[in-house]
Amino acid sequence: MSNSTDGTSSSAGSSNSTQADTPKQARELTKGSLAAFRGLFPFLRPYRKQFFMAGIALIVAAAATLAIPAAFKQMIDLGFGAHAGARSIQHVNLVFLALFGVAAVLAVATAARFYTVSWLGERVTADIRSAVYRHVVQQSPAFFETTQTGEVLSRITTDTTLIQAVVGTSISVALRNVLLFLGGLVMLFVTSPRLSAIIIGLLVLTVVPIVIFGRRVRKLSRDSQDRIADASAMAGEILNAMPTVQAFTHEDIETRRFAGSVDSAFATAMHRIRARAFLTLIAIVLVFGAIVFVLWLGAHAVIDGTMSGGDLGQFILYASIVAGAIGALSEVMGEAQRAAGATERLLELMAAKSDIQSPAQPLALPPRAATGAALSLTDVTFAYPSRPESPSLSHLSLDIRPGETVAVVGPSGAGKTTLFQLFLRFYDPQQGTIRLDGVDIRQIGLQALRGAIGIVPQDTVIFAADAMENIRYGRADATDEEVIQAAKLAAAHEFIERLPNGYKSFLGERGVRLSGGQRQRIAIARALLKNPPLLLLDEATSALDAESERLVQSALEAAMVGRTTVIIAHRLATVQRADRIIVMEDGRIVETGTHKSLVALGGIYANLAALQFHSVHVEHGHD
Repeated sequence: MSNSTDGTSSSAGSSNSTQADTPKQARELTKGSLAAFRGLFPFLRPYRKQFFMAGIALIVAAAATLAIPAAFKQMIDLGFGAHAGARSIQHVNLVFLALFGVAAVLAVATAARFYTVSWLGERVTADIRSAVYRHVVQQSPAFFETTQTGEVLSRITTDTTLIQAVVGTSISVALRNVLLFLGGLVMLFVTSPRLSAIIIGLLVLTVVPIVIFGRRVRKLSRDSQDRIADASAMAGEILNAMPTVQAFTHEDIETRRFAGSVDSAFATAMHRIRARAFLTLIAIVLVFGAIVFVLWLGAHAVIDGTMSGGDLGQFILYASIVAGAIGALSEVMGEAQRAAGATERLLELMAAKSDIQSPAQPLALPPRAATGAALSLTDVTFAYPSRPESPSLSHLSLDIRPGETVAVVGPSGAGKTTLFQLFLRFYDPQQGTIRLDGVDIRQIGLQALRGAIGIVPQDTVIFAADAMENIRYGRADATDEEVIQAAKLAAAHEFIERLPNGYKSFLGERGVRLSGGQRQRIAIARALLKNPPLLLLDEATSALDAESERLVQSALEAAMVGRTTVIIAHRLATVQRADRIIVMEDGRIVETGTHKSLVALGGIYANLAALQFHSVHVEHGHD
C-alpha cells in the first residue's frame, strides 16, 4: 500500500495477548504426556460406528491368532507324543484343517480391520485439515503478521499426516497387540504358572527403562517437527519472492540459507532416529533376553518330565506372541510420541482466538439506499498492538454522506491505510465508534459488514486460476455475462480477449502472466462485480499507464454512481474529481476541502500538489 507504515508493516510482529498466550497455555496443558490426543476426540466421535466395527474385527483376529498355539500343542502331544498311534495321521490332518480354518478367519478379520481403520485415518485427517484451515482463515490480520504461512502449511500437511498414521494404523496396531499381550499372558499362566510368573517379573523390569527413554523420544519428535516447519516457512517466503531474489542475485545466498535450515532439521531428525533406534534396541534385548532365560528353564522341565513337549511348544509360541506384542507396542509408542508433538502443534493453532469476532446477536444493516452507504467515525483512537504508545489515529471524527466521494491524502504514516483496515474491521479501535448506515460496525456480522464493502488494494492479489474465476471472486454466484460486463467497465475486456484462451486463460500464480496494470484492472473488475454500497480504492490507478488510467478513471467514475467511495490517492486526476478531500497527518485530519480551496490554503495539500505538478511538468518536458 502507499503508506506501508500505516498498515501492515507497522503492525508486523504484533498480536493481542490472547493470540500470544493461548498457544503457550495449550502447550503446557499437553506437555509431558499423551494427553494431547484428547484434543482429537471431537474428530473421532462422529465415527463411533466405524470404530465399533474395527473393534469387532480386531477381537476376532486376535482370538484367531491366540488359537494357533493351542492347535500346535494338540498336534505335538497327540500326533508326535509318546501316546501317538494309528490315529495320529488322522489327528494331524484334522489339526492342519483346523489351522487352515483359523487362518481363513484371521485373514478376513485382518482385511476388514485394515480397511476400516485406514478409512478412519483418511476421514479423520481430512476433517482435521478442513477444521484447521477453516479456523485459520477466520483469524484477524494480526495472526498472519505473527505466524509464518509456511508454518501453518506444515501443520496442515506434515502434522496431520503423522496423526493419520496414528489414527489409521497405530491405534489399530496398539489395540491388536494389547489384546495379544493380555490373551497371550493368560494362556501362558494356563500353560505353566511357574514359568509365567518368572517371565512376567522379568518383563516388568524391562518396561521401566523403555518408558523413561520414551519421554526423551517424544521431546525430540516435537523439536524435529519444529525444524521442518521452519524450513517450510523459509521456502514459502523465498518462493513467493523469486523476482526480488533473482533481481538482487541472491539465489546462492538463499540456497545456502535453506540448506542450513534443512541441515538443522536433518540433525534434529537424526537425534530422534538415534533415540528411537536405541529405544528399540533396549526393548528387544531386554524382552527377548528374559524370554530366552525362561525357555531355558522350560527345556529343563521337559527333560525332567514335569512338562510335556506340547506344553513347551505352546508356551514358546505364546511367549513369542507376548514378546512380539511388547516390541510392536514400543514401536507404536514411538509413533504415538511423535504424533503427540504434532497434535500439540495443531491444538496450538486451533487454540488461537481472534479478538475480531462477529457479535452473538448481530444487527442487520438497513436496506441499501440508492445513493450508497453513510459512514461515520466518532472520536476514533487506534494504536497497533505492537506499539500501543504510538496511536496511528488520534480522536478522529469524520462523516461521509451517502453517495459522496472522499479522497484521503497525506504523507506516509499519516494513517490512511489504517482507516481502511478499521472500516473492514480487521482491527477494532481502542476508543470511539465507526458506524455504517448508522449501525456500529462491531454490532454487524463480519460477513454482512465486509459484504457491503468493496476494495481495490494497491497490491493486487491474483489467484492461480483463469481470468473468469479471478473476477468472479468478487461475487461467487455471478454469471459469465455479469463477469464480462464488470471487465468491460474496468477496461479489462479487451486485453482479456487477447489472451490465448480469453476468459479461460490461466493467469499464473499471483498473476505472473499479467502486467501490473492488467492485474489492477482485474482487481477493479472484481470490486465492480461485487457491487457494494461502499467502495474503498487504495491507489487503484497507481500501476496503470496514462492510457489505461484514462480508461479506468472513466470506469471508476461510472462505478461510483449509486455508492459511497473513499479513495486513498496521490494522483491529481483522481483527487480533483472527489467531492471532498481529507488531508491527514500523524493520525489526525488537518485539512478538509476541495482541490481548489486546499491549494489556495497553502498548507500540506498545497505542498503535495506543487510537488506533483512539478513532477508532471518534468515528465512532459522529457516527452
